[in-house]
Amino acid sequence: MSSASKSQVPLVILGAGVIGLTIAYIAACDSDVAFDIMIVARDMPGDWDSQAWASPFAGASWSPHQLGATDERVRRWEQITFDRLWEMAPSGLVKRTPSKILGETDDILSAMWWKDLVHDFRLLSESEIPAPYKAGIAFNTITINPTEYLAWLRSELESRGVVFRRQYIRSLDEVKPVVGKSGLLVNATSLGSRSLIGVEDAAMHPIRGQSIVVESPGLQEFISVRSGGGLSERVTSIIPRPGLTQRDTALLNGTHEIGNWDTSLDMSAAKGIFERCSVLEPCLQEEGTKILRHNVGLRPERKGGPRVEVEHISLPLKRSDGLAPYVSEDVDEEQQNLTVIHAYGMGAAGYQRSWGVAAEVVSLLKENVQAGY
Repeated sequence: MSSASKSQVPLVILGAGVIGLTIAYIAACDSDVAFDIMIVARDMPGDWDSQAWASPFAGASWSPHQLGATDERVRRWEQITFDRLWEMAPSGLVKRTPSKILGETDDILSAMWWKDLVHDFRLLSESEIPAPYKAGIAFNTITINPTEYLAWLRSELESRGVVFRRQYIRSLDEVKPVVGKSGLLVNATSLGSRSLIGVEDAAMHPIRGQSIVVESPGLQEFISVRSGGGLSERVTSIIPRPGLTQRDTALLNGTHEIGNWDTSLDMSAAKGIFERCSVLEPCLQEEGTKILRHNVGLRPERKGGPRVEVEHISLPLKRSDGLAPYVSEDVDEEQQNLTVIHAYGMGAAGYQRSWGVAAEVVSLLKENVQAGY
């Protein structure tokens, strides 16, 4: 039976960042369930200057994160995503990029769980490692230009009948009339899950990231410097980007400031970023380099790791403190159970886990459709 001949299942996705959009894409392409999809968000592709969401300001590449060493599910998400993005390179939306990680100590060699995930992994020889670094790894990775990639996802979704609705949702009660009695909800609000009434996840917190977008034809290699085994507050990386509309751009990163909510630009930090990156790639000092923009974004990190799971919530919300916001008289007050699949808390790894997370979320959606929720 074709999906067109099946009864449609209403699906509302809160959040139009890379996670929400990718979930919508896989759901829209599913051949087993005919999802009638609406994306509800305050910020959407095209709102490139809004600092209220993270996706436009992301590094948008694949690089190793420590969680993959201990969490098999995260490792699976990353493998699925890397493979999918690698295959997309001929489209021009993804760039296959030679890469190297340099370590101030040899701690970067202690957790190489990802060596079979990427392509052409190898250890750098001593002669290939510049001073003052002690260790180095080379591999081929993928990089993305967020504005082009997110715009492509939106275009693909609209061509498949997905509806975009601009609305700031403050409480899960507000989605009840949108989801209806038989619909499903995906919560992909990332940092917004901390203040979304009915979720209120206090484990969510920001990691402030400041970066510079430059145009410099000489930047063709991803380079990242690690202090010890992890990331220090001052990270240094150079991320060349693909460009369908603007070529030869790269992101210079940056900062990694845990718990910092400040989205204002710090030009002294920008100076430090440019100087550190110029040591790695002296071509940045050449006359042809152009500073295109300065970015400040908040990575949506979660203590305890990402949340991807099903929750059944009774609406309207009932609170013992009596502080649930008033909902319009037009909203049905009859109690109903709403199936919510949460998908948030990826921190700096949203793009590199997106396809794997989305596949798991759609699997959970289909299980709940079959169970009759």
